[in-house]
Amino acid sequence: MATMDRLAHVRGFLLDMDGTFYLGEQLIEGAHRMLAVLRARGHNFIFLTNNSSKNARLYSEKLTRLGLPTPVEQVLTSGAATAAHLQREHAGARVYVVGTPALEEEFAAHGFQLDEVRPDLVVLGFDTGLDYAKLWKLCDHVRAGRPYIATHPDFTCVVETGYMPDIGATIAFVRAAVGRDPDLVVGKPNRIIAEQAAARLGVPVAALCMIGDQLDTDIALGASAGIPALLVLSGETSAERVASAPHPPDLVFPHIGAVAEFLAAGPGRA
Repeated sequence: MATMDRLAHVRGFLLDMDGTFYLGEQLIEGAHRMLAVLRARGHNFIFLTNNSSKNARLYSEKLTRLGLPTPVEQVLTSGAATAAHLQREHAGARVYVVGTPALEEEFAAHGFQLDEVRPDLVVLGFDTGLDYAKLWKLCDHVRAGRPYIATHPDFTCVVETGYMPDIGATIAFVRAAVGRDPDLVVGKPNRIIAEQAAARLGVPVAALCMIGDQLDTDIALGASAGIPALLVLSGETSAERVASAPHPPDLVFPHIGAVAEFLAAGPGRA
């Protein structure tokens, strides 16, 4: 099916945040316009981020502060997706969470017991307060064979001044020290997070469209979920990298404002 035909059947949009709608505390060109177009055309949408250093409440507060009022229910993080997925299989388990207080709060809210001494499983998130003691403990638990889950795979996180190391660097550290990769990585490009987003929006996965700035996560989610994926060049990806991408985007735009104008003039509901 041609790209325009696929987009005409979209009923819900998955919107990345970092590098797509803002960089740090600065909105990217067209952010307001994009939400206005989606609402005017009757499209449902959810903000979908791999960044597990913050929870939905913190993202809701940030978006609102930047002038994009967003309820908590309209934000899905890889941390929340991981907690929800594990809740179905390991309800009430003891978990060693390597992450920020916001990620620990997420797991506690899902009924898990936080336990760094005798956990049933280990969850690695984007921990901006990571220190050597945490790394050592993480490696010990992984070496002991406990189930090892990562919230997402990103190596870097784009910020106003460039890039900061993300969870992928920590995964590489554990691999070098222990020789083991996570048993499961829940966030983009894993279809699991798209399924959770679709359930929130009340549409089938096939009716979704992903918009983001990263080839390896946002655009690759399009391939794993079988949905259109639109790339913006306002974050981590340069135009030169697109040609060699294993999962090329359906369409490429300079920024989210250009996506808004495309949708306003083109496919989808009137």
